[in-house]
Amino acid sequence: MTISDRKEMMKKLIGAARGEDILDLVIEGGKVVSVFTGELLDIDIGIKDGMIATLDPGGLPSKDRVDAKGAFVAPSFIDGHIHVESSMLSPERFAEAVVPRGTGAVVSDPHEIANVLGIPGVIYMRNASSGLPMDFHFTIPSCVPATHLETSGASISAKDVGELMDAMQGSPALSEMMNYPGVLFRDEEVLSKIAEAKERRMKVDGHSPMLTGRDLDAYLAAGVDTDHESTSRDEVLEKLRKGCFILAREGSASKNLEEALKALNPASFSRAAIVSDDRHPESLLEEGHLDSSLRKAVSLGLSPVDALRLVTINPALAFDLDRVGAVAPGYFANLVLLQDLHSFSIRSVYYRGTLAAENGKLASPLRILREESVLSTVTLPERMEEKLVYPQNCLVNAIRVFPDQILTRKEIRPASAARTGELNFAAVIERHGKNGNIGTGFVSGFGLKTGAIASTVSHDSHNIVAVGASPSEIASAARALARMGGGYVIVRNGEVLASLPLEVAGLMSLKPAGEVASSLKILHQIAGSLGTPLPSPLMTMSFIALPVIPEIRLTDKGLVDVGKFDLIPLKAD
Repeated sequence: MTISDRKEMMKKLIGAARGEDILDLVIEGGKVVSVFTGELLDIDIGIKDGMIATLDPGGLPSKDRVDAKGAFVAPSFIDGHIHVESSMLSPERFAEAVVPRGTGAVVSDPHEIANVLGIPGVIYMRNASSGLPMDFHFTIPSCVPATHLETSGASISAKDVGELMDAMQGSPALSEMMNYPGVLFRDEEVLSKIAEAKERRMKVDGHSPMLTGRDLDAYLAAGVDTDHESTSRDEVLEKLRKGCFILAREGSASKNLEEALKALNPASFSRAAIVSDDRHPESLLEEGHLDSSLRKAVSLGLSPVDALRLVTINPALAFDLDRVGAVAPGYFANLVLLQDLHSFSIRSVYYRGTLAAENGKLASPLRILREESVLSTVTLPERMEEKLVYPQNCLVNAIRVFPDQILTRKEIRPASAARTGELNFAAVIERHGKNGNIGTGFVSGFGLKTGAIASTVSHDSHNIVAVGASPSEIASAARALARMGGGYVIVRNGEVLASLPLEVAGLMSLKPAGEVASSLKILHQIAGSLGTPLPSPLMTMSFIALPVIPEIRLTDKGLVDVGKFDLIPLKAD
């Protein structure tokens, strides 16, 4: 917006507030939730050109009026940290699912698609989200690839970060700095990215699981502003004391809100927000988005107004989002009308003064961008079967997984346990056409008696990750993924039993959330029939290749000891 445009906007708002210009809309008869004072105010709202002009529109002329009928009028919700790609939905389909739930904005880190397609992937996300009835604030990926221990489809250097910041004007932050060892070891490239963000007065999003003491001090001293990886009260409290803004995660995979709330008090409350990080389509449909987190916060004893602050004004202030997060003059008229402040049942949603959703449905359908450049992104290595080689008759370092957790543990087990089903074979197959690497390993906890499951969703480089009862089943699953352009697949005896195509970069679907969730449900049911006891085996599998979360992982380069931040042999000493 130019200075001239801003002045014209100001003139219209001033005129409308003073009754010298006609208002576009008055919302009357509701109780406004003031996130500034904690009060519930019996006042009306006057809106002009998508912004709130006055909270005293009584007697002023208006083109339209809406009777709130006693509903609670609050700012629409803001998710301060999410990866839209992890919803498995394109930006349009994501908006379709969350806008009726009261979400008006997200601060989204597009590093998932950036690891596949680089800068063009980030630009696609911006283009696909343009013109939707919510705001997408895309941050600038800082860790593409996340580490040197895996092969990504693209890389974003410090120079690229600067160019991307120029292209993505208005981006609020450098994306989560997962490479905290790079910060601690004063890596020039890592520090250059942080310095570039600070020079532009942007925030630096953090990622520091279990970092403590002097290492935490060093990480924060580099200029990191936030953290969403805290899993205990003590971890939250230490980070709060050291000036870190806490993003309390309550997503599909990790649920840390309860521990975070234990650490907050009236003095520190303004230094926290609720975020989701990852929300899968079935969770969005069955539980909701931030509305679900609000219900949980209140059930844990938080007052409804304080809970609302954690998803409105607090994340807005944390990321310097302009004129959102409150119901006040000069703020965008991004509003939710709530039936009550316990179930947070949403009657209607307004985006910039226009009705966006009502009674759980969008006011109008959304256009879907289909861009050929982000499709068909799976390239299999040559002679793949020859590379799927596993040791026999020896002890091996195996990955132990746990239900509903992304943490893993190293176990030393006999390789022969894979023949009895106590262990399953695992593989991470480079799928970006870079080098044809295949990392092989063993996992316990999946319990597959037959067949294989595989996916192109494998954080963060999103190579093919597969777990199976035999190497041949893993190869069959990988070939099925290549044929459909990525997604999830389950095979048995070489036959595809179930699949979910994710045609956009092998990460997202252009289909509605309901169809994606239905396919996921079938996949989980069939995975269970193959013997796995895990409630979410696909999600658990997708994190096997994440080499920045303790304790042991598998990438296309091999087994990773996260504590040592280095590769280790598959054969145990």
